[in-house]
Amino acid sequence: MESVPSGRVSTSGSVWVAMSSMMPHVTEHVVPRSPLAPVVSQEVADALAEGRAVVALESTLLAHGLPAPRNRETADVLERAVRARGAVPATVAVLDGRPRVGLDATALDRVCAGDLVKLSVRDLGAAAGLGRDGATTVAATAWLAAAAGIALFATGGLGGVHRGARESWDVSADLGVLARTPVAVVCSGVKSLLDVGATLEVLETDSVGVLGYRTDTFPGFYRRDSGHPVPWRADTPAQVAAVWAAHRATGSGLVVAQPVPVADELDEALHDRLLGGGLAMVAERGIVGKDVTPALLEHFHTGSGGASLATNVALVTANAGLAADVAVALAAVDRARLSPR
Repeated sequence: MESVPSGRVSTSGSVWVAMSSMMPHVTEHVVPRSPLAPVVSQEVADALAEGRAVVALESTLLAHGLPAPRNRETADVLERAVRARGAVPATVAVLDGRPRVGLDATALDRVCAGDLVKLSVRDLGAAAGLGRDGATTVAATAWLAAAAGIALFATGGLGGVHRGARESWDVSADLGVLARTPVAVVCSGVKSLLDVGATLEVLETDSVGVLGYRTDTFPGFYRRDSGHPVPWRADTPAQVAAVWAAHRATGSGLVVAQPVPVADELDEALHDRLLGGGLAMVAERGIVGKDVTPALLEHFHTGSGGASLATNVALVTANAGLAADVAVALAAVDRARLSPR
């Protein structure tokens, strides 16, 4: 390194050496690692570093949406569906207070066997600070996936505006998080127990993109058609990837809405009967907040003789496969943009 007399200015890169000799010693401030920084599995970390496709999967479905042992079986089904399409699965949960992205078999056993707390983004700090286990909702999974650098996330249904929200103000945190989190969520719309029209209005207000996959109408979870149109449609994973590659610059999320497979759609008459009875049940019992959806899902499961459960597993498996296809297409888009021309 060039020697520069103390106090003199050089035109070379040694200016800082000369100037620093005249400055008092300053201890460097090191920002500590956030307790919410996700612990990423080696497989997922390697895939991200190599620019390969990764798909995030939520854990609330496993801990609260499906009964044992079906939940543990479904965890494996979803991960296999992602791998079969050429992507790496990254199931998300909080264990011992640490957000985890990418779970091994032992961790999946814990998620499916334990009485885990349902965690949205607002609950992550408390779970981390108190060292608790928790299953992540769509909101928390999207937030942690983005923090880990994952762009695609597959789930069953998106949370939304609850019926009667004008009085209760019950609106899922999923919507607000997607407004400020650049993640593409592949889902089968929102559960029909919600106010679908109001949910779509909130997504529009918050500049969250909505894209129907091979459909012109927004899906209603158990039903293929909610009766509400989608603003945009795509018919191939490559088209979805192209839309996301452009949309992500806005900083908000994208909802990719894929209807439940035709063969697995819940019968309309059965659906409507269970929905009416379920809404009456939660009102009578005074069930509110984040307990509403699990209670209604259980009501559907019991009242349908397990048919709703089969529909739920079928649609989320299809969504995991589509998310993997899109993630693979997106990885190809990104590689092409980074390659020299």
